[in-house]
Amino acid sequence: MQRYFVSSSRFKDNNITITGDDVHHITRVMRYNVGDKIICNNEEGKAAICRISQVTSDEVQVIIETWLNENVELPINVTIAQGIPKGDKFDLVVQKGTELGAHAFIPFQADRSIAIWDKKKAEKKLQRFEKIIKEASEQSHRNKVPVIKSPVSVKDLIEESKNYHVKLFAYEEEAKVSKHQSFGNIINRLDPGQDILVCIGPEGGFSPKEAGLLKENNFSPVRLGPRILRTETAALYALASISYHFEEMRCSECQQ
Repeated sequence: MQRYFVSSSRFKDNNITITGDDVHHITRVMRYNVGDKIICNNEEGKAAICRISQVTSDEVQVIIETWLNENVELPINVTIAQGIPKGDKFDLVVQKGTELGAHAFIPFQADRSIAIWDKKKAEKKLQRFEKIIKEASEQSHRNKVPVIKSPVSVKDLIEESKNYHVKLFAYEEEAKVSKHQSFGNIINRLDPGQDILVCIGPEGGFSPKEAGLLKENNFSPVRLGPRILRTETAALYALASISYHFEEMRCSECQQ
C-alpha cells in the first residue's frame, strides 16, 4: 500500500486533503481512484489507512479508516553531517541514508570539498534533496521524514554539535593504525533515545587542521572498518551498522 506524507494541517477530523505533487502520483502514476486505499502519515509520525473518497484535478480527498500502531524509526537519532562531495553523490547519501533510518542530514563545506555551493546553488539543491528524502521516506515506510539542513562551515558544525550526546567523525588515519578506536565499541555504549552526530569528510577526507579542531571539541575519531571507504559509502556503513546493532542484534538477544 502506497504511503504519503501529508501536513498535519490537512488532517480534519477523519478527513484528509492531499494536494501538490502527490495528487499527480496518486492519479497518474499509481492510477488510484475512488475506493482505493493508501496510507497517510502526519508530521508527528502517526499513520493511518485511508480510503479515497473524491478525486479532482488538483486534490484528493481521503477518509481515515484505521490508525496504525507502528514505529519503524531507529531507537536513536542519527544525524549525518556530510562534507559536500562533487557531482550527485549527496543525492545517494540522502536517499539511501533515509532508507537506513537517518534522523537528519547536515551538508558542510570542508577544506577538501571540491564542489562549492553558493547561496543560490544551495537553495536549489536543498529543494531537490527534500523531494528525494520525502520519496525515500514513503518508499521505505518511514514514520517521519528526515530533516535536511542548510550547508554550514566546519566551525558552525562544531557550534551546532553541542546539542548531541555523542559526536563522531570518520577519520581514514584511524584505519591505518593497529590501535584504533572501534566503531563497534562505541555503538555498544550507545543508549536508546540519544542524539548521535556522525561526520563524514568529502572525497579527500578531513584535513589535519579539521581533524585537530574536531578532536579539540570532543569529537571522537573512528574507523569504519579496515578499508578506506568512498565518501558516499561511509555514511551508509555507519547507519547500517547502527541499525543492525539496535534493530537486529539486540532484538535477537531479547528473544533468546
